[in-house]
Amino acid sequence: MILVGGEALVDLVPELPSADGLAPLSPRLGGGPYNAAIAASRLGVPTAFLSRVSTDAFGRALLARLAESEVDTSLVQRGPEPTSLAVVDVGADGSAQYSFYMAETADRLVDEPASLPVGLSAVCLGTLGLVLEPGASRYEALLRRVSDQGVVTMLDPNIRAQLIADPDAYRARFRSWLSSVDVLKLSDDDAAWLAEVEAVADEAAEAATESPIAGVDPRVLAEVRRWQQAGPTVVILTRGSAGLVAVLSDGRSVEVPGVAVEVVDTIGAGDTVSGAVLAWLHEHSALSAAGLRALTEQQWAECLSFAASASAVTCSRPGAEPPWAAELS
Repeated sequence: MILVGGEALVDLVPELPSADGLAPLSPRLGGGPYNAAIAASRLGVPTAFLSRVSTDAFGRALLARLAESEVDTSLVQRGPEPTSLAVVDVGADGSAQYSFYMAETADRLVDEPASLPVGLSAVCLGTLGLVLEPGASRYEALLRRVSDQGVVTMLDPNIRAQLIADPDAYRARFRSWLSSVDVLKLSDDDAAWLAEVEAVADEAAEAATESPIAGVDPRVLAEVRRWQQAGPTVVILTRGSAGLVAVLSDGRSVEVPGVAVEVVDTIGAGDTVSGAVLAWLHEHSALSAAGLRALTEQQWAECLSFAASASAVTCSRPGAEPPWAAELS
């Protein structure tokens, strides 16, 4: 059983391109951890979701979609507080930017569960669940608790900088989590923000910072390796259409290309990667500390390729709509 914890919210997505940004908005069910749980479950892994979900109409729809995707909702808490909202601005290339409305919403008030599912093999946390209090401290306590019990942990920071009031404090807190993390998954942009690395300004500067991993700033890569020394067995970087890379604890790295697809939008793409990586590791009996360490470069390449294929399907349709296993077979 995999447990994914964090926010469940509603993305308000433009129905049509609009020059003035005033197109009608359609509600799409989402939230990084919510999407990751659905992705893992649809790919055949017994998956449970931990959050506090509103009793309003959006909350009822969120809960129903989890059930439709065969996610165990026994740890989902309910409350009268409103559902969090994210207004999405989709760029011409399908990239998504978010504005959040999360004051006093249900998911912030989650309680740490007293008991956890029998046969728990992995816990995945991240995004706003580990930012917004009081829930953030409760998820952090859960992370440390299950790590001490030998359960594999995945962390996906999925940075939303506009909601991080004190970046320095958050970066320090992030570093404090690493000793309890087995799989660190993040985008190249997330890694650059956490490493406080500014993008290079021109071609000359870019040439001076040539990296051994295509598209990854060597300053970011150096910081990734420092993070890894603090705990994670593997760091998985997503690089958009450029594909995925796994940085292994012995210094090796494994790269796979992205899967070509006509992009509708990128909502939920990274979350699908998280769910797909967990699904592949589950299928290959690698959800243990020893199992992760035993994986070969070829196996990591297979894992990343599977995740890239799943993410491409999500990008090919509107909103966060991860594929079912049959769609990848």
